[in-house]
Amino acid sequence: MKIAVVILNWNGEKLLEQFLPSIVQYSQEATVYVADNASTDDSISYVKAFFPTVQIIKNESNLGFAEGYNEALKSVDSEIFALVNSDIEVTENWLKPIIETFENEPKTAIIQPKILDFKNKKYFEYAGAAGGFMDKYGYMFCRGRIFETLEKDNRQYDNNCEIFWASGACFFIRSSVYKDLKGFDGDFFAHQEEIDLCWRAFNKGHTIKYNSKSVVYHVGGATLQQGNPKKTFLNFRNSLLMLVKNLPKNQLFPVISIRLVLDGIAGIQYLLQGKFKHLLAILKAHYAFYSLFSTHYKKRDQFQSNKYYKTKSIVYLYFIKKIKVFSNIFVTTK
Repeated sequence: MKIAVVILNWNGEKLLEQFLPSIVQYSQEATVYVADNASTDDSISYVKAFFPTVQIIKNESNLGFAEGYNEALKSVDSEIFALVNSDIEVTENWLKPIIETFENEPKTAIIQPKILDFKNKKYFEYAGAAGGFMDKYGYMFCRGRIFETLEKDNRQYDNNCEIFWASGACFFIRSSVYKDLKGFDGDFFAHQEEIDLCWRAFNKGHTIKYNSKSVVYHVGGATLQQGNPKKTFLNFRNSLLMLVKNLPKNQLFPVISIRLVLDGIAGIQYLLQGKFKHLLAILKAHYAFYSLFSTHYKKRDQFQSNKYYKTKSIVYLYFIKKIKVFSNIFVTTK
């Protein structure tokens, strides 16, 4: 199968110097692209000088993660898109098990590899770990990562199972499915756009898989650190917009009402911790959500499945019941 490895870049020359060599070395089966979001550093000059086989796509402005990929992928002709963050180190034969799965499983539309922490390679990484799930109120968690608790990789998640969402840090998708779903929602700019895309794919009957035989290492937060208030704003806003677009109609308003209350509790915690910028970010996220509600309600597809992977409140399970590992959580599609 034709596969394209596409790295979205914005002023990431240092990251490209560190991580592009492993991608080029271990991606002989693929065509490698750097899609540049109008960088002002020497990213493109570096790629041209040291990696002449890498194809370069130039976006006219910084379109963010979502629209940046949407625009760049218009120029890519391939059966499989591998969307890879610029702070990902890949391993030998990382593409082989992915290609084999796509070839042998026609219903599988999206795949995520095992994502380990580049800084502590024995542990799973925050953004994706061993595949993503969602609780009944739209809070996301992973096999191997719940909130800030990261599990050590003891091969406990080496079963290649179906998941609800795949991490955008290293995200494989059939190009036909990407185009049918009209790609990422550009209004998200960045954060959780891949979960929204996975949910829309799930609603259309596609399968999303995790493949442990493909292993990558992710730095995480290289472009926007976890403690950045802008990330708080994007995560809270986009999570609510995603619920508006994808929840079944009979669950839409009850779930969002409870979610708004839980977000308020999170805001109070930030207040008590003296993290005023994060509290302000949540308030701004809710204001933006209200202003964008109508627009995103109109984006709802005709069919929202009542059966999607979810569990009880992960906030309750984690903070009240003190459940810290995924294997102690019951996930269902009912």
